[in-house]
Amino acid sequence: MIGRLDTGYGEVTIDNEVLEKVAGVTAVECYGIVGMAMVNVTSGIAKLLKGDSITKGISLRVDDNCIQIDLHIIIEYGVNIKAVTDNLVSTVKYKLETFSGLEVKHINIYVEDVRVDE
Repeated sequence: MIGRLDTGYGEVTIDNEVLEKVAGVTAVECYGIVGMAMVNVTSGIAKLLKGDSITKGISLRVDDNCIQIDLHIIIEYGVNIKAVTDNLVSTVKYKLETFSGLEVKHINIYVEDVRVDE
């Protein structure tokens, strides 16, 4: 479903891909995140996504103008996973709500791999 906002003058619709891109760009800017991940189902190996493909590591749904999002990430070796994911959740939630005007209901984070950041 697509996010819809009533402005009083008309309706604004926000495509899920736009919201995914905002979430992805925000996520990779967070401390301790190496990048977004796409898992190959057959081999189970996480692939680091770069550039415009970062949205492939994100699954986003909008139900009743509330966002539910799954982030598949690769985290930097040696960082505190809880601290990094807490920061990730609050930063992505803030950016999405500020950008879109929609409420973020759930953010699920899947740590797919740990890598040494080069």
